[in-house]
Amino acid sequence: MGRRPLPRLRLGSAGGTPLVPPGRGRAFARSTADGVADVLQPLVALSRGLRVLAAAGRRKWMELPGDRRGPVFTLVAACGFVLFLLPYGPLAAAISLIGAAGWAGRGRAGAASETPADGTERLRTLYEALVPYFSASEDPSPLYSHGGDWSEAFDSFAFDESGRLTRLRLHYPAYFTDGEPSARTRIEQLLYAKSGRGREYLFEWDEEANNLTLTVLPALSTAIHAQRFVTAPGETVLGFTDPSSVQRTLPVLTGPETCGDGEEGEESTEGTGEVGLKKAAGDGPETHDVPPVVWRTGPRSTEPHLLALGQPGSGTTTLLRSIALQALPHGEVLVVDGGGTGEYACLSGRTGVLAVECGPAGVLATLEWAGHETERRLIAANRARQLRHAPPEDIQRPLWILLDRPSVMSHLAAADGRTDPQDLLAVPLRHGRAANVRVVVADQLDAAEALSEAVRSHTRARVVLGPVSSEQITAVLGAPPHTTPTPEMPPGRGYARLGAGPVHRLQVPATPDPYDEAAGEAERQAVLRLLPAPDPAAPQAPAPVGG
Repeated sequence: MGRRPLPRLRLGSAGGTPLVPPGRGRAFARSTADGVADVLQPLVALSRGLRVLAAAGRRKWMELPGDRRGPVFTLVAACGFVLFLLPYGPLAAAISLIGAAGWAGRGRAGAASETPADGTERLRTLYEALVPYFSASEDPSPLYSHGGDWSEAFDSFAFDESGRLTRLRLHYPAYFTDGEPSARTRIEQLLYAKSGRGREYLFEWDEEANNLTLTVLPALSTAIHAQRFVTAPGETVLGFTDPSSVQRTLPVLTGPETCGDGEEGEESTEGTGEVGLKKAAGDGPETHDVPPVVWRTGPRSTEPHLLALGQPGSGTTTLLRSIALQALPHGEVLVVDGGGTGEYACLSGRTGVLAVECGPAGVLATLEWAGHETERRLIAANRARQLRHAPPEDIQRPLWILLDRPSVMSHLAAADGRTDPQDLLAVPLRHGRAANVRVVVADQLDAAEALSEAVRSHTRARVVLGPVSSEQITAVLGAPPHTTPTPEMPPGRGYARLGAGPVHRLQVPATPDPYDEAAGEAERQAVLRLLPAPDPAAPQAPAPVGG
């Protein structure tokens, strides 16, 4: 007679319902795990801190030259022996080590707790991508190795709400050639590709400590329109930049009617921190302190002339209008519109505007007069210095020569067999600083080769606007940008460099043509308020549309 199988025991009621519901069981498991994690958090922080201290000590040891390792080891051993002989010395050393490890692991634990779900995978992928560049076969203890611990190389990091990396600070080996621009460029391009395209990244290399910090920069605000800026005579505001680039700020007026990117009534995500300007529906104009890019001209200026290049529609004409409006209260302006588009019709017939020329014959006559005027000013200033007299009043007022698209006028002059208008700029460019004459040239980037040698060699202040590559920026400014250019930029966005100074990000104030119906009404009215009164002796300009 065979054995009957034993009946299975059921944990539950007669109806088959479990004693513990699955939902409550999962909640109990999660709460238990959270409790265990809270209990073990100090131990996790201590172990993490010990790993950080050990990695730091190993890096310092590897960075020491071979002839210094022996004395350093002897000094550390002697200190340890003396500490062992002191009363309570080992106990004090242990307490200090635990405290240092806890402090080092505390920040790491906080950063890890803020890491999104896919943040660890992003960091691991980025670490693996850096291995071929930051490793060497002869390194006995490489900081970067396939399958290694990325937490030893990445000191701190931060993510945004969407899980994208916004800040990263990493260590690299001492043998990496961080002094070579090509080696830096490779690392920056890799980090740009792996961290997400379409954003501007700032790379800060600390060669002494072998650290690299990557930061995502907020886009510069486009809510600043043309206005009277608080500047001294001889200072011109080209635009606005990051707070970390300059030591100075200017108060500017903004309002919801002059919003840049984004919808009215919402807060713009392009500008955050001190650069961003908050926009709220129903609010009037507000005053904000914004860091400017100030171009200083005058007899002691090392960059008395400026060259602006950009793609079509990038805002070079807007920059020239902004410079003209700032120059008119203190000087006289001469405008050459090589494109013949009528973008400077608002300046025609105004007090202080000598001429607005767009025809070949008028342009040649005007620039020839400018050359003679520069020579006259130079002779008068030299005679006054010889006689120890003050310079005459008529030469103390600056003369601004603004040329838009001179390459077009050069092409037309060559077709008609006339003199190249750029050849007539040689005298104002060479002697403009002493004669109080400033020359500003704007043209398209693809026409840069058509600019004369005098224009290229005497314009030490440079601006490049629009979506251009890093190589093009370097060719124009003479130095690479400190950020990664984005493929899409609003009008007036670009980079500026004054002489041999650093490269700044730039956003030109919104200065549209007040006769353009497509421009915003608030921006047009702001330009009209800055225009000087009409000159009674000059022909009257047409009335503005909608004014």
